[in-house]
Amino acid sequence: MWAPVLGNQWKRKKSRSPSLGLLFPVLLLCLLTALPLLYVLLRGYEVGWHEAVRLIFRPRVYELFWNTVKLVAAVTAAASLIGVAAAWCIERSQLPGRKVWNVLVTLPLAIPAFVSSYSWVSMYSGLEHFGGAVFILTLSTYPLVYLPVAAALRGMDPALEETARSLGVGAWGSFWRITLPQLRPALFNGALLVALHMLAEFGALAQLKYETFTTAIFDQYNLVFNGASAAMLTSVLLFLCLAILSVELLVRGQTRYARIGSGASRPHRRVSLTWTRPFVLCGFVVLVSLGVIIPLGNLFYWLWTGSSADFPVHEIADTVLSTIFLGFGGALLTMIFALPLVVLSVRYRGFFPNLAERLPYIIHCMPGLVIGLALVFFSIHYASPLYQTLPLLFIAYAMLYLPLAQSSLRAGLEQAPERLEEVAQTLGHRRLKVFFTVTLPLVMPGLGAGAALVFVQVMKELTATLLLRPTGLKTLAYEVWDHTSNIEYAAAAPYAIILILISGLPVYLLTMRSFTNGKKSES
Repeated sequence: MWAPVLGNQWKRKKSRSPSLGLLFPVLLLCLLTALPLLYVLLRGYEVGWHEAVRLIFRPRVYELFWNTVKLVAAVTAAASLIGVAAAWCIERSQLPGRKVWNVLVTLPLAIPAFVSSYSWVSMYSGLEHFGGAVFILTLSTYPLVYLPVAAALRGMDPALEETARSLGVGAWGSFWRITLPQLRPALFNGALLVALHMLAEFGALAQLKYETFTTAIFDQYNLVFNGASAAMLTSVLLFLCLAILSVELLVRGQTRYARIGSGASRPHRRVSLTWTRPFVLCGFVVLVSLGVIIPLGNLFYWLWTGSSADFPVHEIADTVLSTIFLGFGGALLTMIFALPLVVLSVRYRGFFPNLAERLPYIIHCMPGLVIGLALVFFSIHYASPLYQTLPLLFIAYAMLYLPLAQSSLRAGLEQAPERLEEVAQTLGHRRLKVFFTVTLPLVMPGLGAGAALVFVQVMKELTATLLLRPTGLKTLAYEVWDHTSNIEYAAAAPYAIILILISGLPVYLLTMRSFTNGKKSES
C-alpha cells in the first residue's frame, strides 16, 4: 500500500550523491533556463535603480497586479475542483461510459485557449471581462489537473481505502481522510501548472480584452517599444511566480508517498452513484459541451458560412507538416531534459536538486515573448549561428513547457518503489543500467503523458515561435492568430479545426492507453 515516508528515514535515503551523468544534463538545463532571468536583470540594470523603482511602484502596476492575482486564484481553484471531481467520478465511481468520458474531458487540451476565446467571443461579446476570462480559461486548463490526479488514482493501492471502509468509514469519509491526502503531489503539481500558465497566458486574454502583466508586457514591447518598462513588469511577474512556488512548496511539505506492499495489482471497489447518477451525468454533459462541443461547433459554423473563408491547400499542407515537426522535436528535447531533472529532484536531497526542480517553474510563468527575446539577445551576441534556427526554437519550447513534463514524470516516480533500484544496485548493476532496466519502465506512463502534453502545447505556442522561427516557417497557431487579429474568423477556421484535430490525436491515444492500463490492472 501507499504510506508517507518522513523524517530521518527519508533523509537517510537521500544522502547518497548523484552521478556525473545525471548532473551534467541538469547543469546544462539550469544554464539555459537562467538566460531569461539574466536578460531581465540586464535590462533592469540599464534602467537604473531610481527609474526601476518608479516603474514598479505606480498605480498601473497595482492594477495589473490585482487583475493577475485574482485571475490566477479563481482559475486555479475552479480547475482544481473540476479536475479532481472528474477524476474521482471516472476512476472511483460506477459512472456509465467511463471510457468515453475519460477521452472527452481531456479534449480541451487540444483546443488552444485563444481559439476557444475567439470562438466564444464571436458568438457573445459579453464575455470580454474577468468572468469571461475565468470561464474560458478554466475550461481550457482543468485537464492539467485531471490527468495527473487520474493517474495517481489508478496507481494507488486500494488497501488503505478498504481498511477505512471496513472500519465503518463511508465513501466521502474515505475520500477526505485517505484518498485526498495521497493525491496531494499530483493535485499540487497540476494546480501549480494551472497557476503558472495563467501568469504567462497571452492569446486568450488579448482576445477577451482582460489586462494582466503578460498582455501589458506584450504591449510595451510591440506597441510602445519600451523595453525598460516591460522588463520591470516582468520582474514583478517573477515575484508573483516565486510567491506561488513558495506557497506550493510549503503546502506540499516534506511528506512523500511510497509503496510498501508487494506491488501486486488489485482492483478498486467502485462507489455506486445511486440517486446522484443523473446529476453527475448531466454535469459531464455540460462540461464537455462548454469546453469542446460549442467552441468546435462555432468553428464549423464560420467555416461553412463565413465570407472570408479561404482554402489554400498547398499552404495549409505545408503549415500542418511544419507544425507537427515542431511538436515532435519540442516534445523530444523537453523529455530528454526532464527525465534526469525529475530523477535528481525525487531521488536526491539538497540545495541543488531543489533549485534545479524549481527553476523551470519560474521560467514557465514568463510570457513566451520574454523567452524569445532572451534567446534572440544571447544568440545574436554570443552564438550567432543559432539565430533563427530550429535548435534554438526547440530550446525555447523545452524552457517553456518543461514543467508539464516534470509534473507527469514526478507523479509516477514518487509512487515507484525506490528499493527496487537499491536491490538492483546491490546485485552489482551500474546506475545507468539500473536506470534503463528498472527506473525507466516504471516512469514510462508518465513519460508518455508528459510527451503528449508537451507536443500539444508546442503546436499551440505562438509568441516565442514568432520571434525564433526560421524565415518563412509558419505554424497553425500563427495562421489562426494572424487571421483572428484581422477579424477574419472564417479564414482562421480551417487552421483552427486542423490544429484541434491533430492535437486531439495524442490526447486521445494518451487517455485511451491510460484507461486500458487501468482496466487491465482491475482484471
